[in-house]
Amino acid sequence: MKCPTRYAAGFSLVASIAFGATALAEEPQDFSSKQMKGVEQISIDVDLDGAVERLSKAVQFPTISNQDRDDFDTKAFEDYHAFLVEAYPEVHKVLKREILGDPRPYSLLYTWEGKNPDLEPALFYAHQDVVPVPADSRDQWEQDPFSGAVADGYIWGRGVLDDKNQIHGILEAAEMKIKEGWQPERTIYFVFGQDEEVGGPEGARFIAETLEKRGIKRFAFVMDESAPLVPGLFPGLPDNTALIGIAQKGYVSLELAMHGVGGHSSQPPEESNIGILAKAITKLEAAQFPYRIHPALRHQYRYLGPELDEAYQPLYAAVAFGKDGEMTDLEKQFVEVMAGNQVTRAMMHTTIAVSMFNAGIKDNVLPPSATAVVNFRPMPGDTPEVIIQHVKDAIGDDRITIRDISASTPATAMADPEGPGYKALEKTIRQIWGNDLVVAPFFVIGGSDSKHFQARPFAPDVFTITGIQLENTKEFEGFHGVNERIRVDEYGKTIGFFYQMMDNLDDL
Repeated sequence: MKCPTRYAAGFSLVASIAFGATALAEEPQDFSSKQMKGVEQISIDVDLDGAVERLSKAVQFPTISNQDRDDFDTKAFEDYHAFLVEAYPEVHKVLKREILGDPRPYSLLYTWEGKNPDLEPALFYAHQDVVPVPADSRDQWEQDPFSGAVADGYIWGRGVLDDKNQIHGILEAAEMKIKEGWQPERTIYFVFGQDEEVGGPEGARFIAETLEKRGIKRFAFVMDESAPLVPGLFPGLPDNTALIGIAQKGYVSLELAMHGVGGHSSQPPEESNIGILAKAITKLEAAQFPYRIHPALRHQYRYLGPELDEAYQPLYAAVAFGKDGEMTDLEKQFVEVMAGNQVTRAMMHTTIAVSMFNAGIKDNVLPPSATAVVNFRPMPGDTPEVIIQHVKDAIGDDRITIRDISASTPATAMADPEGPGYKALEKTIRQIWGNDLVVAPFFVIGGSDSKHFQARPFAPDVFTITGIQLENTKEFEGFHGVNERIRVDEYGKTIGFFYQMMDNLDDL
């Protein structure tokens, strides 16, 4: 397998300067493929027409999470909840449903009692809320974003990919199972959050706290959304790939503000409030956090490395078998190359992203204040306190005030990619989508609501993947973008995936 040109060029440069023939010959003997072999692919019959109709209807409820939390459409959520009761009658006869959240209760917790109460429970997570559709992007949509249109072999609309296909894939599978008289061996929970797109402080966090208070000691398995199956999703790997998240970075947003004296633009001061804040932002962007190799990244390259370009496998092996707290020359070269790609760069340090800048209301008025929001995705150990101090040191200007405005969460613990939960998930992926794909653990640079579970001792093994096959990376742009859509036939496999995963929980 060959690296794409944009990726291979960086490797060629580093390799020619630093590796030499001797280094390239030092491949560890045990750096062989870890891909599961010989899994028999199965086909599961689903009521695809009915399932598509139900998902289409679900997209028509605008369950939007706006940044302004006062802008919350309670009717959209209430109507969606009522629709779920109507659409999945067997689920709502057999499972216990609770509507939870603090201060607003719009998240859903379903409990499916298992036959054996001594077995540790499992949990499937998805979220109801969707991101807004900017007014200036609506004319770029081929179908109205909240129409739930079924056209050209696709289901279209905001939330069909992120993340209502997962909610409905889970419920469709459960409805099928109940009609067949099936009951799980272990208790299964479904959690459908209300505010994942803004960090989950009202929904997922509250439900995690609630389940912990109810005495659950440990979940055997937790699954949430992340990357879907996409060919060419990972840099350097053109193959179809299923990346299973085993750890997530944290989330912190800081507001930086400059408050001073405004005035008339005809009499500007030597430094304007906007200029002072802009200089501070420039200094901060120049003071990037140092690179580190997370243990999840080591597992990632232990699985992905053997599937990548053979000439550079000594570099991947150095990372896979490296030791935390140390960095060999090969690992330093790995960092240098990976820093050239925005995806892999983000896996190696706490990132700094200036996402909002606000000041001024009129062209001839100097604003008395200017504010900016900077979003950080922290590596383990980079707490909000550490990040705030880093910002202060980088800016070196006491006139700038700093305020944490987020539902800050730390980087999570790491799930075990060698344990039964990961193996059951990989087996299920291959049963549905076959063996002609690469499955690997993944260090998630974004985040999802399951971080509120993974941050607690009762959920050490949280795995994240979106169980849908996309055609190409262009389709992946529908996440938070325009023309969000999924293929009708692939949605049938999503339902089959959850159906089979419920069976495979017995392997834990």
